[in-house]
Amino acid sequence: MAGAHRAGVVAALLLVFLLDGSKARIHKLTLKNETRFFVHLNTFGFYANGTLDVNLHSLRLPQQLVNYSAYPVGFSFSRAHVSGVLSYTAEETESCPLTLTKVTNNEPLILFLIDIGSLSVKVRVLGDQDNVLTGKLKANVQTKEKGQRSSREAPAGTPAKPAEQTKAGDKISEKTAGEAKVQTNAEPVNQMKEDQTAEKTATEFQLASTKQLTLALEKVNDTYAFNFHLLLGLLAEGLYNLNFYYCQNMAPGINRPYSFTLEMTEKNPGGFLSAAEIPLSRLYIGMAGVFFAAAMAWVYTLMKHRYSVFKIHWLMAALAFTKSTSLVFHSINYHFINTEGHPIEGWAVMYYITHLLKGALLFITLALIGTGWAFVKYILSDKEKKIFMIVIPLQCLANVAYIIIESTEEGSSEYPLWKEILFLVDLICCGAILFPVVWSIRHLQEASSTDGKAAMNLEKLKLFRHYYVMIVCYIYFTRIIAILLKVTMPFQWQWCYEFLVEVSTLVFFVMTGYKFRPASNNPYLQLPQDEEDEEMDEIVTESGALEGISKVKKTSNGRERQKEATL
Repeated sequence: MAGAHRAGVVAALLLVFLLDGSKARIHKLTLKNETRFFVHLNTFGFYANGTLDVNLHSLRLPQQLVNYSAYPVGFSFSRAHVSGVLSYTAEETESCPLTLTKVTNNEPLILFLIDIGSLSVKVRVLGDQDNVLTGKLKANVQTKEKGQRSSREAPAGTPAKPAEQTKAGDKISEKTAGEAKVQTNAEPVNQMKEDQTAEKTATEFQLASTKQLTLALEKVNDTYAFNFHLLLGLLAEGLYNLNFYYCQNMAPGINRPYSFTLEMTEKNPGGFLSAAEIPLSRLYIGMAGVFFAAAMAWVYTLMKHRYSVFKIHWLMAALAFTKSTSLVFHSINYHFINTEGHPIEGWAVMYYITHLLKGALLFITLALIGTGWAFVKYILSDKEKKIFMIVIPLQCLANVAYIIIESTEEGSSEYPLWKEILFLVDLICCGAILFPVVWSIRHLQEASSTDGKAAMNLEKLKLFRHYYVMIVCYIYFTRIIAILLKVTMPFQWQWCYEFLVEVSTLVFFVMTGYKFRPASNNPYLQLPQDEEDEEMDEIVTESGALEGISKVKKTSNGRERQKEATL
């Protein structure tokens, strides 16, 4: 088991240092030869005056795509009621979301349709909006508007005034003609400068009154780029999804590859954290203090009852201290994400190491208690050893999956895969640690009816059943019920999911420690210490020749045993 711990730590360290990016609110995602028609880029909870900056560059599309009205390409920025769930899911399954022209319940939706043929990005604004969009307006659109204003001021057919007339006979002097020529040649140059300035200057648009506009799409060699800045208003605050769509790949049998690099920054007035994540730094540091206090109380109990302490009691203390340390580093990690937009690598590595150790220690401790190791016996059976051979590697895999998820962008192709692996492996581990408890319960049920000590075994059986129910309740609450509560909460209160998980973990630790605390009157600690004692109990009980013989099993320290015979 120690070797598995070291292997897991080394794997986590190598993984952290080999990963290119890390989970942050300043994102950079690069996709090459991607074939998915839908890429979920990120989910973020915005308060009023929150901002979103998107800079798309190095966009490369296949040449086969020509009909942009039938197969649009672009982004959608939509409100989600819960994390990862769109408000218009029904429409999305039937057709490309970029073709929507109306939304239900006036939910805010902004579509960015990329047209490489006309070098433009058409913005379609749907639903109730009080956001402000800042972007580069397409240059020829501005020039056309200027030309329309000029034609209204000077109708067609009006003769132009001569540059300068002489008093002698309305003849233009050579000097004046030269000046007119310079002025005439300067007009296109000045117009070109105005167009270039228009392309470089970003313009603000109030989306409450602007429902359609066209932004500039820049072309660099064979790639395309554009950017925009979005300021969210008071009415628009909520949880939002930013997605990329390549609708041609929705057709069966079509997998056109495309590539792009996306830089994205999401920010709330208080920092770079999403609305639901802002309280997490304070929550984790507070819970770290609570777990540390519980660990100190447990150590005090062990010192007070040192003659009834087993090795597994100290393992439980190590688990509580590791849990507290992990929460401290988790809090520090979120603090730097909020202030810097990304985690500090050293603190992130420390968090990943303590998180891995905490997960491994938790499942090992639960399985050892379930088998009765140290309390009942010092040697595990072959069947019980197989459980550890399964659970420990799976826990290492689960922690590797968690680190990959934390360290990669949501839009990357491997993100969904590792998320499914983490969920599946976690459920397998939770189910596996129940087997040792079930085996102990079955053993005690059989023993209570055969060995003549029904009262004591029934008491032990009751304790194991309580422990089994505790584990099942803990697993169901943290893996199922808490998640259901999360999806029903408003976006700014979804941090309560983490709070419920940490509180339920604390309650589970405290109840486990109370039931298996070192005390002379604890029925669990009165179990026989090895197979030899069980056989001696049967001999003493069943042999008529030895009737009246009693046995003293151990002294107060549990290490020395002596047998006395009295008539």
